[in-house]
Amino acid sequence: MGKYGIGQPVLRFEDARLLQGRGRYIHDVNLPGQAYAVFLRSPHAHAKIVNIDIVAAKAVPGVIAVYTGADYAADGLGAPKVSMPRKRPDGSPMFAPARPALCVDRVRYVGDPVAMVVAETLAQAIDAAERIAVAYDALPSVTSTAEATLAGAPPVWDECPDNVSNFIERGNKAAADAAFAQAARVISRRYVITRVHAQYMEPRGALATYDAAEDRLTLYADVQYPHRVRQMLAQSVFRVPESKLRVISGDVGGGFGTKGWQYIEHRLTLWAARKLGRPVKWICERSEAIMADEHGRDNIGDIELALDTNNKFVGLRLNMLANIGAYVGSDRNLLSPFGMIGTVNGVYRIPAAYLRVIGLLSNTNPTAPYRGAGRPEAIYLIERLIDDAARELGADRVELRRINMLPSAALPYQSPLGPYYDCGDFEKNLDMALKLADVAGFARRRDASRERGKLRGLGIANAIEQAGGTVQPEYAEIRFNPSGTAMLLMGTKAQGQGHETAFKQILHERLGIDPHDVQYVDGDTDRVAFGMGTNGSRSIVLGGSALYVAAGKVIDKAKRIAAHMLEASVDDVEFADGTFRVAGTDKVVSLKEAAVASFQPARVPAGLELGLYENATYLGQKDTYPNGCHIAEVEVDPETGHVQLDRYSVVDDVGTVINPIGLKGQIHGGVAQGVGQILMEEVVWDGDSGQLLTASFLDYAMPRADTLTNMAIESNPVPTKFNPLGAKGAGEAGTVGAMPATMNAVMDALASVGVRELDMPATSGRVWAAIKKAKAD
Repeated sequence: MGKYGIGQPVLRFEDARLLQGRGRYIHDVNLPGQAYAVFLRSPHAHAKIVNIDIVAAKAVPGVIAVYTGADYAADGLGAPKVSMPRKRPDGSPMFAPARPALCVDRVRYVGDPVAMVVAETLAQAIDAAERIAVAYDALPSVTSTAEATLAGAPPVWDECPDNVSNFIERGNKAAADAAFAQAARVISRRYVITRVHAQYMEPRGALATYDAAEDRLTLYADVQYPHRVRQMLAQSVFRVPESKLRVISGDVGGGFGTKGWQYIEHRLTLWAARKLGRPVKWICERSEAIMADEHGRDNIGDIELALDTNNKFVGLRLNMLANIGAYVGSDRNLLSPFGMIGTVNGVYRIPAAYLRVIGLLSNTNPTAPYRGAGRPEAIYLIERLIDDAARELGADRVELRRINMLPSAALPYQSPLGPYYDCGDFEKNLDMALKLADVAGFARRRDASRERGKLRGLGIANAIEQAGGTVQPEYAEIRFNPSGTAMLLMGTKAQGQGHETAFKQILHERLGIDPHDVQYVDGDTDRVAFGMGTNGSRSIVLGGSALYVAAGKVIDKAKRIAAHMLEASVDDVEFADGTFRVAGTDKVVSLKEAAVASFQPARVPAGLELGLYENATYLGQKDTYPNGCHIAEVEVDPETGHVQLDRYSVVDDVGTVINPIGLKGQIHGGVAQGVGQILMEEVVWDGDSGQLLTASFLDYAMPRADTLTNMAIESNPVPTKFNPLGAKGAGEAGTVGAMPATMNAVMDALASVGVRELDMPATSGRVWAAIKKAKAD
């Protein structure tokens, strides 16, 4: 509908405000009389706390309070608990140690919080924290995923000597074993997926205040699920009604899943604000972020593919170790990769499959969802394995994929691992991508690279991911003002994706409202009635669908008002392009005019409630499955090991495209994060001491503009029927395809010099060493 409707390349409405410095991030929010908090964190990966001496810290000028875990425990506050029904492999209950707000007797990773200082200024708080004397008795630690469950590994918790927290399994083990027993060929590999940190532009923060008159707490924080954070803090920590706690999340400088839930700093600043009777603010320093935050990924997959004599896939088995860190603070720490690993079959027909994932404890930060949350891991495993299978079998990698790919005629398809693929055209994705990437010209480009002394490789990945969701609903509300303008309130939470623009486009498509007449609101639990927040590519799928339904309710009510104004039967009134019309006539009333009339008793039909405000809470019928094909080309300098991404092409199917500009932005960002993990990003600890070696940008490498290349992007939308918009989700698709496509390209380049194995990240040092070893062998 016009230039602002669904499918139109509308420039983001929020950008003008943000680019002019008028954003309101947590760092921008300050309250009169606020104090400043700083946390003292453990320098040890594992140690007993012998004594904490805070006398010198309390004597620092400006210090208001110094708190330890004993103080927190004395106030009897609670903590969130795990509710997911998991067990250990031996059938015993899951071992899920809760995360303490402040450690009392033992620290279990570098960065574990030990004490909290509150002072008049930030400098005074930092000075005081440095004067806290903690006596530690260091203990053996284990940070390696590969070593944590080996015999003799130091236990993170004495109560769990084997470091195994829980496990899941999916599929039919007997059927998979039978398929492997009858297979003509079996291809087996071990792939390491490294640990990374979100490295958002804006580090986390919190500002808490307590209103004694109302006996009410307010938390300003950069979170992705404001209502869920409020519920958890109210019910599990402070044990008060939700009405006694407000959460406000303004502009968020990047989240990527890592800012999704509550952190211990949220409850501690609220606790301190209530005890002190004044606002308390904490801002995470960049140098503190990797120690303070949850991390992503960190797993090892032993995966096997069974093939028949015609190279058809007949079975798949996966045994995975997933490092969940030192604590299981909530269900959130059990989501990745466990919840989404079921798409490890990819877009292929694999009749029998079985997977088993063991969640293990280590002396590291807890892990949690990070862009993709198991989806990139799943596709990385299957797409790497197919490339390795093609090399081992001497088969063409494109044709091996093609002959095993699910045709569109086979959809809907029930995977043996659980996912239900309702629609898509996977082979067309592949064909479009092959053309877009000019794969036919790759040999020529490879020869040109060889003449310059470089190695060139091409990587292909067919991606699919589970999105949307059928467990957590989403909320939308449309409120008209007496002037005919409107307010749009969404239960999702933007953190840079362009939600305001996309949702205003949906509203314009449905109601014809000028987006400039619409005020957009999210992130405030007092203003928005309900919401589950933003994660898992759900915002458009569920939030957009809730908005679609709410808009339908607006149309239904406004039609009755318009019919009254037009002196016509409701059945004779039609609605299109923001206008009500008596069918077959030129008698019209705009929606805006009907909205104005809704507040005027004389213009509303008898028995109809005044005003025009409607809401909807929408739950998806089934999960959605965005999919696509990524093709990457890299050039490798064999003398230095440097890998340069040279070409990148994507064909995506995210269902109905709301805004093609926004979609490309999501893909660009997702690809950048996937490429970053493959080429450079990694959280590293010293294997002996457990010390964090990548705490700052001096050691944790991040992709820059010159790491990437221009991207060719096309869409092949096949709308789903499982929501009224036909949307499948787009937030994580870029990362899901980028990791395997980029690594496959690196391995393709290195295959020409004999390299067969290489773990991510493909840094210059690792690549150079692999080439040197291959030549020696």
